[in-house]
Amino acid sequence: MENREPHAGLIVKDYVVTGEEFRLKRNAEYGFLETVPRPRAEKLPHYYKSEDYISHTNTRRNWFEWTYHCVRSIALRRKLKLINQFKSKSKTLLDIGCGTGDFLYAAMRADWIVSGIEPNAQARGMANEKTDHVVYDTEDLLSTEGRTFDVITLWHVLEHIPDLDIQISRIKQLLKPKGTLVVAVPNYRSFDARYYKSFWAGYDVPRHLWHFDRKAMNALFSNYNMEIVSTKPMWFDAFYVSLLSEKYKSGKMNILKGIFVGILSNLNFFRSKEASSFIYVIKNH
Repeated sequence: MENREPHAGLIVKDYVVTGEEFRLKRNAEYGFLETVPRPRAEKLPHYYKSEDYISHTNTRRNWFEWTYHCVRSIALRRKLKLINQFKSKSKTLLDIGCGTGDFLYAAMRADWIVSGIEPNAQARGMANEKTDHVVYDTEDLLSTEGRTFDVITLWHVLEHIPDLDIQISRIKQLLKPKGTLVVAVPNYRSFDARYYKSFWAGYDVPRHLWHFDRKAMNALFSNYNMEIVSTKPMWFDAFYVSLLSEKYKSGKMNILKGIFVGILSNLNFFRSKEASSFIYVIKNH
């Protein structure tokens, strides 16, 4: 019989900021993996204080960052094409964890009425410069009254949220009836996750507090009367994660090896249906 949680108990290091070690523990209710010990809320911002935390910057200091931003521009077009399928007359969008605001800016140019939530002050400032100051701190997500949205997006954000129950409940309140929630998260059952094990960059502890697979995502959102209606692989993530994983494993960026593992991971999807990351399209009931 297949081990239900093959990486439960794995010891994983914070390769970005502190070098501290954490353990992965299976959540008994939903089946995802948890990072333990979980940092206290007041300490969490400390783990994001790095120039290498690329989603909070617009820097292009080396080929890796240049490539990241080039790929991100392609991904932005694909994300916009996806949400355009769910637009209504009002075209209201909330992007939670919007980083430096590039997706919001693209959506705004496509005539969406946009709002954003971003806890990092530096990234939030950059986002507000691009979007006419419609990006707010995390507390505003809990205090917003009387507003609902056609589409809410969390692009690699759900795994960072400290209190899943409070936040998902609030997201459901902010989403219109029959509205669409789009969530992108890493998949710890992917080929690259199994290949790199404790070096897999998709774990990114302790910034990633939770680690999901498809079964856990279905269990989690069905608890809030929300339904996953489609799942889409994120092909570029296999390369990005594999390149970082090679760096963590060997101490240097082995480009050819990382690309090779990324190709293998994407090819493996057609057999296993497990991608490095997935986009989940979730309908509110």
